[in-house]
Amino acid sequence: MSAVEALLAVPESPSQSFEVRPLDAPFGAEILGLDLSRPLNAEDFASVHHAHLVHGLLVFRDQHITPEQHIAFSRRFGELQIHVLKQFLLAGHPEVFIISNIVENGQPIGLGDAGKFWHSDLSYKELPSLGSMLYAQELPEEGGDTLFASQQQAFETLPAELRQAIESKHAAHSYTARYADEVFTGIHRPTLTAAQLAEVKAVVHPVVRTHPETGRKGLFVNENFTTHIEGLAEDESRALLAELFAHSARPEFVYRHKWQPHDLLFWDNRALIHLATGCPSHLRRRMHRTTIQGDAPF
Repeated sequence: MSAVEALLAVPESPSQSFEVRPLDAPFGAEILGLDLSRPLNAEDFASVHHAHLVHGLLVFRDQHITPEQHIAFSRRFGELQIHVLKQFLLAGHPEVFIISNIVENGQPIGLGDAGKFWHSDLSYKELPSLGSMLYAQELPEEGGDTLFASQQQAFETLPAELRQAIESKHAAHSYTARYADEVFTGIHRPTLTAAQLAEVKAVVHPVVRTHPETGRKGLFVNENFTTHIEGLAEDESRALLAELFAHSARPEFVYRHKWQPHDLLFWDNRALIHLATGCPSHLRRRMHRTTIQGDAPF
């Protein structure tokens, strides 16, 4: 029997009994009873995929998965993207990016201040992220919450004149836009090499993007990576972006996630922005993230 025949001969995993429970929030749902250490069959995967499109953010509780299983589940949704900060990739598993404030032997083991401004992951790439999966490895006793905001709700509630003003506009996104800005005390980002800078050249995307799977429109600018709106004078661009940024994170669009041990979050970067609230520097925090490649915004 060939390797391909052997693979095809493996019976599909049995269905699992799980619940999709909407959060008491503007969006999002908990997935209860699903074990991601087991491969999902086609029916279960379709249910998870549908829930992700409907709710925008899924919280998988009490998961005990290896990096290989984390990567395998992520790949069911598409090609994975490798972060430009190669020094913070998990050894042997470059698809996994380490977000952590832990220092070992005088060196940080991960990016300690990831998400310090509202953003959509990898909006600075020609093919931004479809979604990210963040898995809790080590949580602090206090702090460390993550905020998410619906950009579809934000767009749908814009004043008519403002919505009309931006629908045909495009904006530039750059990884280095606020790279060196300090927010969390005592954390300094590594200097980017010439090779790393070459990986993150600025790109231009629509200010309003259409979700490729649901057709729903949402804002696609963020305070971390968006530098200016094309075709506008600098002061006009700055003022318009400031108005959009303020509107995009209004409390009625926001969900605050308080992490529990072994949570895995899967959010839609085409529909949401997020923000890390930080934690006291003496408390250890370690998270593992995979990032799924999306398509060109339109």
